[in-house]
Amino acid sequence: MKDRLLTPIGALALLVTTIPSSAQVVDPPRAPAARPADPKQARERTCFQTHARWDARLQLRSDVAICYGVDRSLPQRIAQWKAQGYIPHLMTGVSWGQYQDYLYGRFDGVRHVDEAQRDRNGRVISHGGDVYYMSPGESFGKFLCQGVQRAMDAGAEAVHLEEPEFWVRGGYSAGFQREWKSYYHEDWIPPHTSPDAQFRASMLKYYLYRRALKQVFDFVKAENARTGRHVKCYVPTHSLINYAHWKIVSPESSLMQVGADGFIAQVWTGTARTPNVYQGLRRERTFEAAFFEYGSMRNVVKSSGGTVWFLNDPIEDNPDHSWEDYRTNWESTLTASLFWPEVWRFEVMPWPERIFRGRYPTVDRAHRQPGERVVREPIPPAYATELLTVITALNDMDQPDIAWDCGTRGIGVVVSDTMMFQRGDPSPSDANLGSFYGLAMPLLKRGIPAEPVQLENATIPGALAPYKLLVMTYEGMKPMTPGVHAALAAWVRAGGGLVFLGDDADPYNTVHSWWNDSKAGMAYKAPREHLFEQLGLPGDSSTGLHTVGQGILLYDRRSPAALTYQKDGADQLRALIRTAGAAVHLSYRETNHLTLRRGPYVVAAGLDESLDGPPAVLRGHFLDLFDARLPIVESVRLDPGSRRLLFDLDRPRPPGPAVLVSACKALGAETATDGAFRFFAEGPDKTEAVVCVALTAAPKDVLLDGQALPADARSWDDRTRTLRFRFPNAPAGHWLTIR
Repeated sequence: MKDRLLTPIGALALLVTTIPSSAQVVDPPRAPAARPADPKQARERTCFQTHARWDARLQLRSDVAICYGVDRSLPQRIAQWKAQGYIPHLMTGVSWGQYQDYLYGRFDGVRHVDEAQRDRNGRVISHGGDVYYMSPGESFGKFLCQGVQRAMDAGAEAVHLEEPEFWVRGGYSAGFQREWKSYYHEDWIPPHTSPDAQFRASMLKYYLYRRALKQVFDFVKAENARTGRHVKCYVPTHSLINYAHWKIVSPESSLMQVGADGFIAQVWTGTARTPNVYQGLRRERTFEAAFFEYGSMRNVVKSSGGTVWFLNDPIEDNPDHSWEDYRTNWESTLTASLFWPEVWRFEVMPWPERIFRGRYPTVDRAHRQPGERVVREPIPPAYATELLTVITALNDMDQPDIAWDCGTRGIGVVVSDTMMFQRGDPSPSDANLGSFYGLAMPLLKRGIPAEPVQLENATIPGALAPYKLLVMTYEGMKPMTPGVHAALAAWVRAGGGLVFLGDDADPYNTVHSWWNDSKAGMAYKAPREHLFEQLGLPGDSSTGLHTVGQGILLYDRRSPAALTYQKDGADQLRALIRTAGAAVHLSYRETNHLTLRRGPYVVAAGLDESLDGPPAVLRGHFLDLFDARLPIVESVRLDPGSRRLLFDLDRPRPPGPAVLVSACKALGAETATDGAFRFFAEGPDKTEAVVCVALTAAPKDVLLDGQALPADARSWDDRTRTLRFRFPNAPAGHWLTIR
């Protein structure tokens, strides 16, 4: 039977005309006057952030609307979104914002312009105009509390302080110099004059934003105690991987220690498309970079507790790419985010107003001819429907049934917040972050989902337990405390395998820190020597395999960053992993794909720059959620570079009718006494909904608010006992009846 829904979706204006005025009109279904409640909304599964007031184009129907900014319009905006049934949160910048009252003395009578971050040439570092990145003094946190108080008074149920960012090129303002004197009890030293000065400047930057955030978190918790409320504190932040790559210092893993309840992992096309080097080739690897970025944030909360949301962005901050470029990269980052099944909360987009109201090029910048006129268009209807389909699916990702098909699991790559501390003059670490990607990329490219493992959390009981093999280096990062070495040594002795690479040539080995603190009895030339001593080995141990208790250390002096520039560098790293894995009885397997089943959802990626050979093929009956038409596909090839999100129609499902997939919010689904199946559907204005419903038998008709949908707007599939149909979304909602 020809599938009518497999024809291209026309313009939305034409869609509306598919319901003729002569269509059969029947009595509307008996239903409650009010919109049906969502019983799972209180779990806060999905959210979006916006500075806009509510309007019909933005009716995404996520659980949470995060109102951005603490200006005077905030109470009204919170009230509007709350009136529409959203749980209201607040988000505001912690390192930059419309904070002129603070800068110019209108807050406390003192001018704080000298707290703006400045580079070595005295230039202020700005987010635009006098929206400066701040080197936060002690009173800055108090100023932020004032805006947070306004949000709490207006009914915000959580506070998000985003992007605590101090640029590596900063550290020269008068305010920072004062903080240096107070923190180190000595005169300020220009950060670019030595690795030691650069490292110490980064430590101070790290501390300053910990202090500012703690001030606000303490304030919120005090208000909670006073009022009996339970307002949460979150930090939306880029990943450690991205901040290190972009040369920014942020507290990252330590935020849970100063009162954060969790994070939003701000990973999107703009961060993940940052080029890296693999097998000597520097290029964008959006999926792989996003996989590691999301993983590093997930590892922080996995070890230390708390909640994490994964951000997905259907476009990016750069407005010069085409809709097709945005869509392709969004599918890559979203797929990467779904390979971390412990995470089931998502920020489905920032700034829906720039997506549903914005206009972007029809031709990507990279493909335009010189002098070609740039034509901009609104979001293509098919992309809007695809987004809404996926957003609805993200509400359903808390699935206990998990199954992998991939390479070897149980391998971690150790990372530290100090990756951000070695990025500036006079001796910056590898510009392409090769000390990390040299260890991680060779594994993922062969289907091995290696997990970033936060070194600072190693001392937390059980933090290292999920791993059989860890790969690490002190090239490009250093341990903050000696305690992590005792934890690593205990894990190795209990049966773990540690692969350590590095030639001790990193100039940051000489910074004044705990491993060479003579007052504490430390006299190590490099922190690696202390780690080896904890393992019961001499600091000058030979390369090769060493038995440590029930585990092993495999030591190799090759530079991870240098390996990225070698054609066979990835092969060299994988050879070490095979040797170490065999020593700890870890079965080694490579694939040219990753596949993960999360309940009825199948997440899959075909890998390029991977194994030769035929691509993996998924067989069955699937709905393709990356196609606005929701076609039923029976054979899915995981070609190199392919990204897939599927709904498995062959999985057992509850008896009776059910909405399986929808490009709208479906609520109040029930089978009435007359045998008809009814539900309420709502979504953004000027978008198209496509819905797939499981039924026990072919339907007689489908009614939209009592009007019959035309035959060419619906399709029955007898093999899977599913009905698919389409209709215009409505912000106020429709009642659908299937008889």
